Amino acid sequence: MGQIIAALGIIAALGIIGTLVGIIGTLGIIATLGIIATQRHSSSTNSEVTKKRERDNSSCSEEDQKIISSSSPSSSTPRWKHDVFLSFCGKDTRRSFTDHLYSYLKWKGILVFRDDESLERGTYISQELMQAIQESRYAIVIFSKNYAFSKWCLRELAEIVEWEEKKNLTIIPIFYHVDPSDVRKQRGTFAEAFAAHEKDPMVDIEESNTWRNAFTKVGYIKGEHINGDRYESPIIQQISEKILYNYKMLNIRIHEKQKIVGIDSRVGEILTLLHMESNDVRFLGIHGMGGVGKTTLAEIIYYRFSSQFEGSSFISCIRERSTTTPDLAPLQKQLLSMIMQQEIHILDYREGLMLMSTRLRNKKVLIILDDVDCEKQLTALAGDHNWFGPGSRVIMTCRDSHLLERNKVNRYKVEPLHTTDALELFSLSAFDETHPPEDYKDLSMDFVNYAGGLPLALDVLGRSLCKKPIEIWKGARNNLKANPKTKIFDILKISFDGLEESQKKLFLDVACFSGQEIYVNFKKIYSADVIEVLIDKSLLSKDDVYFKERLTMHDLLKEMGRQIVRSECQEPGRRSRLFHHEDVFHVLKNNTGTDAIEGIVLDFPLGGILGANHGEINPAAFSKMRNLRLVYFCDFAYVNFYDFRHIKWSGNPLEYMPSDKLQFLRWFKYPSKSWPSSFQPKNLVVLKMPYSCIEQLWTESMVLPNLKELDLTSCEDLIEMPNLTNAPKLEKIDFSWCISLCKFHSSIQMLKQLQELNMCDTQIKQLWEGFVDLPNLKKLDLGSCRNLIEMPDWSGAPNLEKIDFLLCESLCKVHPSIEKLKRLQILNMFGTQIEQLWTESMIGVEPQILRK
Repeated sequence: MGQIIAALGIIAALGIIGTLVGIIGTLGIIATLGIIATQRHSSSTNSEVTKKRERDNSSCSEEDQKIISSSSPSSSTPRWKHDVFLSFCGKDTRRSFTDHLYSYLKWKGILVFRDDESLERGTYISQELMQAIQESRYAIVIFSKNYAFSKWCLRELAEIVEWEEKKNLTIIPIFYHVDPSDVRKQRGTFAEAFAAHEKDPMVDIEESNTWRNAFTKVGYIKGEHINGDRYESPIIQQISEKILYNYKMLNIRIHEKQKIVGIDSRVGEILTLLHMESNDVRFLGIHGMGGVGKTTLAEIIYYRFSSQFEGSSFISCIRERSTTTPDLAPLQKQLLSMIMQQEIHILDYREGLMLMSTRLRNKKVLIILDDVDCEKQLTALAGDHNWFGPGSRVIMTCRDSHLLERNKVNRYKVEPLHTTDALELFSLSAFDETHPPEDYKDLSMDFVNYAGGLPLALDVLGRSLCKKPIEIWKGARNNLKANPKTKIFDILKISFDGLEESQKKLFLDVACFSGQEIYVNFKKIYSADVIEVLIDKSLLSKDDVYFKERLTMHDLLKEMGRQIVRSECQEPGRRSRLFHHEDVFHVLKNNTGTDAIEGIVLDFPLGGILGANHGEINPAAFSKMRNLRLVYFCDFAYVNFYDFRHIKWSGNPLEYMPSDKLQFLRWFKYPSKSWPSSFQPKNLVVLKMPYSCIEQLWTESMVLPNLKELDLTSCEDLIEMPNLTNAPKLEKIDFSWCISLCKFHSSIQMLKQLQELNMCDTQIKQLWEGFVDLPNLKKLDLGSCRNLIEMPDWSGAPNLEKIDFLLCESLCKVHPSIEKLKRLQILNMFGTQIEQLWTESMIGVEPQILRK
């Protein structure tokens, strides 16, 4: 059942209620814009960076230069907190055009800052608004007839112009039923407004002139003129598409200037094969060895040309993700959801085939399928040309050219870089220049020759040697020379050897525990500095899967990391990480574990069957693993393949598991009903025990100062929530489908860092009562809580954005404090007994709330 979203105003304005209610109802607010490249630390001095930036930007437009120059290479993350700042006169447009624009921009995934209505009671803009302007990429200024009468708006505009001149901000003016020339020359109502201000003793002449200059300057910027001669909805769409397109261009430029050498000739060759102007449907396979740049090339094609299609989708890491899911339905869902811009529900692979073959027939789409390695993947995601509308293009990257040939897919082979391009890429990574310094030239050529033209090896090598003294370069070169049969792993390992211990630990964790849910949670365990160092060295990258950011690693780097762990010792029990199920069972059954083990993943390949050969396992095998940090037992994906409780334990595993250093514990179908009192994991960051037998966690308050996430989904025997008083950093709690849970624990209502609370399909009758301090709570899911009889007082949770009461059959009254939830975006009340949703005083809740 779709969620009921608070966006009636925008949907009506766009004239597409029938379509968008379904789209937005299920999708809510789309995740933030995807960015394919991250900025890197510069190895040049500030003056060198400035000169290089000026050279690079010489061929860009003024707006492009502004965007690029404001992205400092010395920072690994952008400074922008908001994509768009909206400046408008509330009296004229707050509940009409501005609200429609605001809602549409947010629906498209653009982060918009719009001031709270209550803030406009004063005349001076607050520090919060000034900071919001400074932290925005774009400012959309909506000039309307009363805009200049507001000192608030004028001071806001002056601040916007000031930051535009500092090249941090791009201004998009909208002339809403006013003439742009009247804005430039302050005529009409604007003349009346300025005349009134200049008579005001509280406004000095210098400030008034600043306002006039700002009006004149912004009035000359090309913008959108709305005067009633055309529909507003296409204008709103054009504005959002312009912002989205500029983001893509920015990402391409950052990505290409930092990582891509010799790309234009390759793109040209691919475009010749794609024949973009043709109206037929074309498939193209980009193939070549690992690390040669197939994915990077596909990314460039995607971000350069996706705006020319009616829909687009980039599905990454297909080979890896296919090994950890029972079927390909999640990939089919992602592809369709991205193109249709709504959440598509797919039960299984066969339903996905039906939807894939019918839903896109009339759409011109661009689809990238990254790292395909079997025919079933092609069948699931691009089974036939007639699945897609005229002019569609499907590009797949693949190592196996025979797979493409068997499926009659046109092919383009990516060859290693020629020596000239290889030297340029290596030099950019090592020196941030296109050529090496004279005294490093011979050394650079040696490394280029060893890398064999592979962009991955060249980039990783260059970054690992960046800023290192020449003696280090010579030592690395001599090590490679000593082994004439050097393999690519040995070359890549040079970068690993130069890492600090904490950085090596993260690298090996990601390499060994890839494809797991742990991926998403590394950011909760490791500091941002450690993560950014590995990203800057091209050893890690960021990716978005289902709108959740995760850390990813190239296959070659991943295999190198696993080889490093395997080489630690022939006996698995003396290695730092166990990532293959046979090694895990070997250690547990033979009790060969040692304090060398830091992480265990017990998972099975697709089709793996858990037989009786493993017998009963003595949990005392954990007792020697005193340095255990990460434990991941099984995955939800296998719930339909076998019951994980078929593994027989002779006791409660947690009674024997050392807890002092444990940071991540995810045990699917944990076999015991109780939590042993001796198990006190004070360093735990993530605790997940879905589908477990457990009836009760700790009885007293346990000290968990670092715990950020607690997931007990579908623990059907759980009868009581744990006391979380001493877990002050909790950000997410999930008790979904704990069907025996009937009481809300009061300790939760004082968790100041809590952002998401999910208690759907439980037996609770009432949420918090009394004083509540939940300033960061954004999402609350109480769907199918059929015994819930009343809403709580919302005053203590002012920043809620989404509340779900779907099928809460006993709920019959709205708490009046809901009108204080100014950030509320989604309120789902389908299937409740509520007859009246809002009172007159609640009109204006942002955005307007729909009836059930």
